[in-house]
Amino acid sequence: MKQKLFVIGVDYGSDSVRSVLVNARNGEEVASSVHHYSRWRDGLFCLPSKNQFRQHPLDYIEGLEKTIKQCIEQAGGASIAKLIKGISVDTTGSTPVAVNKTGTPLSLLPGFENNPNGMFVLWKDHTSIKEAAEINEHATKFETNYLKYVGGIYSTEWFWAKLLHVLREDQQVFNACYSWVEHCDWIPFLLTGGNDITKMKRGRCSAGHKALWAEEFGGLPPEEFFSSLDPLLKGFRERLFTETYTADEAAGKLSKEWAERLGLSEDVMVGVGAFDAHMGAVGGQIEPYHLSKVMGTSTCDILVAPTEDIQGKLIKGICGQVNGSVIPGMMGLEAGQSAFGDTYAWFRNVLAWPLTSLLHKSSIIDQETAIALKEEMIDLIIPELSLEAAKLPLDEHSELAIDWLNGRRTPDANQELKAAISGLGLGSDAPRIFQSLAEATCFGAKNIVDRFIEEGIPVKGIIGIGGVAKKSPYVMQMMSDILGMPIRIHQFKHTCALGAAMFAAVVAGIYPTVEEAMAAMGRGFDVAYYPENRNADLYAKRFRQYRELGNFVEQQINTKSHPVKKEERVS
Repeated sequence: MKQKLFVIGVDYGSDSVRSVLVNARNGEEVASSVHHYSRWRDGLFCLPSKNQFRQHPLDYIEGLEKTIKQCIEQAGGASIAKLIKGISVDTTGSTPVAVNKTGTPLSLLPGFENNPNGMFVLWKDHTSIKEAAEINEHATKFETNYLKYVGGIYSTEWFWAKLLHVLREDQQVFNACYSWVEHCDWIPFLLTGGNDITKMKRGRCSAGHKALWAEEFGGLPPEEFFSSLDPLLKGFRERLFTETYTADEAAGKLSKEWAERLGLSEDVMVGVGAFDAHMGAVGGQIEPYHLSKVMGTSTCDILVAPTEDIQGKLIKGICGQVNGSVIPGMMGLEAGQSAFGDTYAWFRNVLAWPLTSLLHKSSIIDQETAIALKEEMIDLIIPELSLEAAKLPLDEHSELAIDWLNGRRTPDANQELKAAISGLGLGSDAPRIFQSLAEATCFGAKNIVDRFIEEGIPVKGIIGIGGVAKKSPYVMQMMSDILGMPIRIHQFKHTCALGAAMFAAVVAGIYPTVEEAMAAMGRGFDVAYYPENRNADLYAKRFRQYRELGNFVEQQINTKSHPVKKEERVS
């Protein structure tokens, strides 16, 4: 019988970080621990009204140490620690940060501790809408289409738009910023004791999907592309990277400092990082032409295909096509929705306003009871709405919503767009509005699937991963009906962390390839949803209405954002 060996997968989400300790022989979860970012939870450094969402690196560091140590303690302490062979990390993205020459985020340096521009710019930060638009316009001036591998549209959620915005916004940060680093690249650098930014191993996943790196370009677009966009970017390209690394490669060994902090050996291998959805797709046992949907606050949709099948194809309006970004040797295609679980959370928060704002003023109940009652009621809102919405008859004339509460990621990124609800009347109660919002998120998913198919990429089925996939049968059945496709839900609760653990097993030499790690450590599927054909015609009508309403909303917003000049108007 083979000796047990263990690996750790670390999954950084939008609100928390989770570590899982996994038996590398069979993928069994031995222990897990979650840490909610304390500064983020308190709303520090964020201005939602301005689409500013920043995270302090101390939240990441504290969570990293706490969760790994708790996993080891849960599993048995030192006896287990000596059998841990690898650690790999996934993060949200694009979530970059300004660093100095040592690779230290500026907010960890004196004078920048409370400066949001020296912190990680979270994926859903949309403060750089103007910069993204400039990049898209600027790219048309070049003979080479440098946006060809990111769907033809550069997003405000991505690397270069965020860098340019921060440099313009803050002279102090501009003076101190030597380079710009993704969260998924910085954590492995931290764990391996990196202190020279030029030696950081940058992941293929983040570089290709968000930073315009491409094999065809020999790396990043040329210096002229950036310096002619804005002189503030001059010199940054040469201080970034040319080479990139797939996540089955090692970033290095655990540093002495982190080995001591975690109670692990310095021989533990640390893998190159990647984005959560990409490692989550591996954890969810992705198959060619099956769309892996990681459904959390947003969705990130991943599809892999043999590289030779994609040769010569450029898929318009998605978040990139990158060789090796998911599984080395295969083409990784990414799409997604900017708000999914966030859509439901927004409606929950609207409904909960009296609980959060008025209950503590009650003269009938004490404060302790008020707090407990608020928490209990808020937790019940979405489950109860789902139950009530499921009882409603399907009606082509019922309330209709557009799901762009945080803009549109794909197809065709446009973060200026806003959501809408139509068909409201005095009979429009909370379950009916929730039904429309659930439909909207599923219609948004269909838009993505349809774009892949239109561009010649077949979609054979859906693999559901993440909190919404596990917790909401109502939404999953609706999505299966609307897509007309089966949806398999992966049984592992923390699938992104499991994917990271699979990569850790490859990096540690336990398995030679990602495919073999997937086969040995994959935990299979426990639920499947199949389309109910009786709903097909009605949802087809509703989807057409969704598209028409979306086109109207987009036209109105574009008119407001880019009004026609007086001399251009036709009298």
